[in-house]
Amino acid sequence: MSSPISQPELNYQPQISLQPYEITIADKFILNAKKKLGSGAFGEIYYGKQILEDKEVAIKLEEINTKHPQIFYESKIYTTLKGGIGIPNIYWCGTLGKYNILIIDYLGKSLETLFNDCNRKFTLKTTIMIAEQMLSRIEYLHNKNFIHRDIKPDNFLIGRNKKKNIIYIIDFGLSKRFREEKTNIHIPYRDGKSLTGTARFASINTHLGIEQSRRDDLESLGYAIIYFLNGSLPWQGIKAKTHYEKYNKIMKTKMQTSLNNLCKDLPYELEKFLDYTRDLMFDEKPDYNFLHKLLKDICDKNNIQIDYNFDWNLLYINNMDNVNININNINYTNNENKIKKKEENKNNNDFLEDKKKI
Repeated sequence: MSSPISQPELNYQPQISLQPYEITIADKFILNAKKKLGSGAFGEIYYGKQILEDKEVAIKLEEINTKHPQIFYESKIYTTLKGGIGIPNIYWCGTLGKYNILIIDYLGKSLETLFNDCNRKFTLKTTIMIAEQMLSRIEYLHNKNFIHRDIKPDNFLIGRNKKKNIIYIIDFGLSKRFREEKTNIHIPYRDGKSLTGTARFASINTHLGIEQSRRDDLESLGYAIIYFLNGSLPWQGIKAKTHYEKYNKIMKTKMQTSLNNLCKDLPYELEKFLDYTRDLMFDEKPDYNFLHKLLKDICDKNNIQIDYNFDWNLLYINNMDNVNININNINYTNNENKIKKKEENKNNNDFLEDKKKI
């Protein structure tokens, strides 16, 4: 496999032995070209390691001649958010060869991948535990004067090892500052904007071409919660000849689907959650405590304990139990065969002894 970036010149050669598919970056990191973690319009992500500490990292690559470069902008946002719960650490950002490179924490699976692992449905308990953390991440981002503009399950990942119960927010390439830090002046209302983000989870105002603000991130979160519980959203699978036509059909379906129907058979608090986010004014500060309270009310009414026993953890335990059962069955069968063999050998010996006597 060809290397995704050119081998940089080093001021010194680290005392390590490299494989042909391994590439050093800035004397500090090794990229494993055989372990691609993901790819998309943004570029590619590879598994890597920090040389001195043997720490696992994710290495994001973006061609320098890409039409809309994002990595350096994204690295500034990671730096601004540094230290927050569920915010990946950034280790290095720069340009080598034909690529811009961003190196962050190596995390676990995305919520979308875990959703697929669980047959595309989460229990109410898992969904509310997820939603509570997602809301906290969005609130932290907003408090730092940024909106995400692409809230979806793919952009939330679980941690690893001791941090496996923490949900991380990632991918700030489409994020935007909505308020000046020093003056607290909000960006102005605009319309005629093209759709930014993912149509499936985009707010109605985003479809209408209105400049996004905090309310839109929260409406997208509401759709993600419904998605986890129902397994899909009513506007999925719409066919169209062009992207514009498809986005238009999705918008019409969202507008025509009442919240009562969208949230049918689900806790009433979720309908209130979406209704509240849709009623927010463009520059209005959301009442995050109210939204947290709605999620807490669902927990209280359904006796849900926040114990971080997510559906995927139970799935893993069940799979391990099945493996153990299979192993035990194999061992039991092997033992049975050994006993049968011993009995056959004993019978043969008895027969030979009897023959000798004859």
